[in-house]
Amino acid sequence: MRYHTLGGTGLLVSELCLGAMTFGGTDGIWANVGKLDQDAADAIVTRSLDAGINFIDTADVYSGGRSEEITGQAIRNAGRQRSDVVLATKVNGAVGEGANDRGSSRKHIMDSVKASLKRLNTDYVDLYQIHGQDMVTPVEEVARAMEDLVTGGYVRYIGLSNWQAWRIAKALGIADKHGWNRFVSLQAYYTIAGRDLERDIVPLLNDAQMGLMVWSPLAGGLLSGKYDRDGNGPDGARRTTFDFPPVNKDRAFDAVDVMREIGDAKGVSVARIAIAWLLHQKHVTSVIIGAKTTDQLDDNIAATEVELSAEELERLDTVSALPPEYPGWMVARQSEGRIPGK
Repeated sequence: MRYHTLGGTGLLVSELCLGAMTFGGTDGIWANVGKLDQDAADAIVTRSLDAGINFIDTADVYSGGRSEEITGQAIRNAGRQRSDVVLATKVNGAVGEGANDRGSSRKHIMDSVKASLKRLNTDYVDLYQIHGQDMVTPVEEVARAMEDLVTGGYVRYIGLSNWQAWRIAKALGIADKHGWNRFVSLQAYYTIAGRDLERDIVPLLNDAQMGLMVWSPLAGGLLSGKYDRDGNGPDGARRTTFDFPPVNKDRAFDAVDVMREIGDAKGVSVARIAIAWLLHQKHVTSVIIGAKTTDQLDDNIAATEVELSAEELERLDTVSALPPEYPGWMVARQSEGRIPGK
C-alpha cells in the first residue's frame, strides 16, 4: 500500500480509501447499494486496516446516518487507535424534512457536524467535505463556516465533492483573500469510462495543489466485467436495480473489452485493471473502494499490485479518450509550437 499527501498538506492517506456507503442500508437506494450490518462492516473495516488502508470515508446521508454509526463502531471494534485512521465524512444532503435540514448554510453545517461527531462517537473528523453544490448559499458563507469548524477543533481539514471547476476556484480565492483554511481535496466521480473531469477540474486541482479522491471507480459496478453490452448482469447486481452513475456505455464497454484482454494476460479481473488504471494517474490521490464482501474487498485491494506498462496504458487511454470539445481543441491548436514537446 502506498501513501500520498492529501493535496498540499502533510497528511498521508493510503492510495485506497474504504468507502462506507455499503454500511447499514435497509430500504430505498441504500438497500440497493449495500445492506452490511455491524458484524459484516467490522470484517470489512478490519481487513482494510490490516491491508494498510488508513483512510475511511462516509457521509451523514448514507443509510440515514446509520453508516456513520457503524463506521465509528467498526473502527473501535478493530482495536485501532483513533489517531491511526484518517476519518472523512460529508455534509449537504437532506437529513430531515425541515427547510434547513439540507444544503450548505452555516446553520446546517454547524448542526450537521455535531450530529456526525455523535454518530461516529469521536471528538473530531479528519476531513469534512461539502457533499454537493448548494446553489442558494453564497460560497463565502460556506467557506467561513468550514473555517470556523477547523479553528473550533471540530475538523482537521476541509474538502469538497461534486463541485464545478469555477466554484472550486471561487472558494479557494475567497479563502486566500481572508486568510482562511483552504479546501484541500475534491471527491469526484472518475473512471476510465468517465473522464470528463480531465477537461477543467484536473488542471485546476493540479494548479491549486488539491488532492483528488475518486468515488465509484467501477462506475457503479459497470466496469466489474460482470455485465454485457445489453446491460445484463448477475441477479441482484447493483446496476440492474440502480443504474448510476450515468455512463456512455458504448465507450465503457469498448474499454472493458481492452481491460479484459489485459486482465486475462495478467491473470487478474477486469475490476483490478479498472482500479489500477486510476492508480496510475498522477492526479489521483486516493481511490474510494466500497465492498459488500471481503472477497470483493480483497480483489480491489489487489489492484495496488497491478503494474500497467506504457503500452497497456496507451491502449487504455486511446480506447477511453474523451471526444474533442471546445475550447480544448482550440487551446491544443493554438499551443502548437509554443509548449515544448507538443
